Amino acid sequence: MSDQIALTAAQRQSLLSLQRTDDLSSRTQTRLSTGRKINEVVDDAVNFFRARTLTDRANDFALRRDDIDQGISALNTTLDAIEAIDSLLQQLKGIVEASRSQSTQERQSATTQFIEIGEQISELVEDASYQGLNLLSSTNTTLDIGFGIRTSSRLQISGLQLNATVGNTTFGIFSFIAFASSNSTFFISNFGIGGTSFTAFGVDNTAVSNATVAVSNLDAGISRLRGYAQSLGSNVAILQTRLNFTDSYVNELNIGSDKLTLADLNEEGANLVALQTRQQLGIQSLAISGQQQQAILTLLQ
Repeated sequence: MSDQIALTAAQRQSLLSLQRTDDLSSRTQTRLSTGRKINEVVDDAVNFFRARTLTDRANDFALRRDDIDQGISALNTTLDAIEAIDSLLQQLKGIVEASRSQSTQERQSATTQFIEIGEQISELVEDASYQGLNLLSSTNTTLDIGFGIRTSSRLQISGLQLNATVGNTTFGIFSFIAFASSNSTFFISNFGIGGTSFTAFGVDNTAVSNATVAVSNLDAGISRLRGYAQSLGSNVAILQTRLNFTDSYVNELNIGSDKLTLADLNEEGANLVALQTRQQLGIQSLAISGQQQQAILTLLQ
């Protein structure tokens, strides 16, 4: 066509060499800037998709890692609550022990204290919630944590119901203490005291032996509560182990992906220097190939 510039064969060859050198230089600069020798599927389709598979799996497990970490926090919250409840139950036990030798008036006061602590335990149970999950207020509550993409790779922890409600009143302790009664409501009589007040021991302590029954029931409740805490502690250890594994696994998956895609920056730096040198030589070659036309121009002048 009339608008095209005619180049000699030598000029075209030099120009083609320059264009190829420029492409290689651009690719090398991209590798140096990104740190990767494979940035697009056209760079190396096989290793690109192999690396993508590893990266996607790492991302999937990274999401599970957050769930595991939150599960540990939920269990630690529950364990802290159980420890506080244990302390309050010890106070209840102390009140019962002290009531053995108290006067009627003191026993009336002890009854008030006993019920008050029970109600505080009830409030503590309701407050022991983490992100809406409370493992102490219902047996229908379950902490469900997945460890991987397989549905069977998970840990499920069932809750415990420590509160019992009659009408609009939550009395607070608990079906696991009053073994002798089907009524799980917090009445002092459920502990085997023989009435609804420590005054049931009698002015002359005729029924004070019931205090032993109450202490025994409290000890049994404390023992079962500690057993549940031990089970939760074991689950925390499992979750911590899975968390550590997940951290290591995600790291190894990312390392594997990097092995397939990362560039050797020293090599790429050397390549860039070589390409720059080659580019300068190409320009000189193009200039030399044009000297014949320049000689003709000189003759015309």
